[in-house]
Amino acid sequence: MALFKINNQQAQKLGIQQFNNERELQRLFESNLEKILEIRFLASEFTTTNSGRIDTLGLDEDGNPVIIEYKANEQDNVINQGLFYLDWLVDHRGDFEQLVRNKLGEHVRVIWDTPRLILVAQSYNRYDKYAVNRISERIELKTYTFYENDLLFVEDVVLPNERVNKERRTNIVYNEYTIEDHLRNKPDKIQKLFKELQEKILTLDDKINEKVLRQYVAYELNSNFASIILQKGSLKVYVNIDKEKVIDPRNKLEDVSEKGHWGTGNLSMKIENFEDIDYCMDIVKQSYESKL
Repeated sequence: MALFKINNQQAQKLGIQQFNNERELQRLFESNLEKILEIRFLASEFTTTNSGRIDTLGLDEDGNPVIIEYKANEQDNVINQGLFYLDWLVDHRGDFEQLVRNKLGEHVRVIWDTPRLILVAQSYNRYDKYAVNRISERIELKTYTFYENDLLFVEDVVLPNERVNKERRTNIVYNEYTIEDHLRNKPDKIQKLFKELQEKILTLDDKINEKVLRQYVAYELNSNFASIILQKGSLKVYVNIDKEKVIDPRNKLEDVSEKGHWGTGNLSMKIENFEDIDYCMDIVKQSYESKL
């Protein structure tokens, strides 16, 4: 992908730089992990009980464990190595949860429904992409380009449309949830409140992705900007925006940064009536716009 610097209406193509080694790339990502990947950093070169070394361990915004491995060249067989570490991690949940408590605090929860493996490289060959299609949708390929003037570009690799039926070759069981799971056994009013709020959020942008997790429903662009928990008597809406930047004239938002909670973000609002939805959407839209 060509990148240009514009000066006085003149375009200058930027050249591509190389990192001196894989470790330099790894240090850059680890120093900026939350900004680049929306993942909280936990450990570097984490030693497993079988003498392996996981490049980077982290926790994503939904509480999922994340392994990140860096690929120096096309010949590196980092996919199998990453899967080996992912299996080890699931088999040693207690070690990981203790690491989370030590690094992030006792109130941070870990969700084991969808542990993630992220691979970072300049490029991938066709065999890498085919292997990921065959193995697991929770393996994520990301490419980077390091331009002149210290500009870093990171993007997701779009896998070829060759998904086939396959057997899981790992011991990880991925739990899938639906909107119906959250609506089940909820009062009719709560169901209607959710559906109205859901529709308004999704009409903000056709690029918004709705993620259905065990404890809540999240809405994301590159990262979550809103999460909804369906309760018996209300909806609990969490927004992922700095307290100092949000405009909340009615003081409806509660700061839950010091409390354990499921939704992404440290500000929450309760929706009990249809009259609350428009005001809530004003807050949600501010959070959405902060992710653009």
